Amino acid sequence: MDGSFVTAKTVPADFDGCWSVTETDLSKLDPVLLDLSNGRAAQKAKYFGELFPAELPEGATGKSFLEFFQRDRQTREAKGLVELRLEAMP
Repeated sequence: MDGSFVTAKTVPADFDGCWSVTETDLSKLDPVLLDLSNGRAAQKAKYFGELFPAELPEGATGKSFLEFFQRDRQTREAKGLVELRLEAMP
């Protein structure tokens, strides 16, 4: 997870995160998570944040979103990530 959700802000504006394409059953995925058009407006409207395919390259750096989220945006220093593993849904 990333974005203002993981800052000291009292009221964060949003969150950013990524999910693994290779470990996800795409037939169970909400199609809105594949809609990256219009600045990801559909994701923001439904989830109040953005979730990117981890293996997809981030536009400015060309690094995968998984790699991109492992660096502080301001200092470029390494930072940790939290991995959430969701069990298979019926």
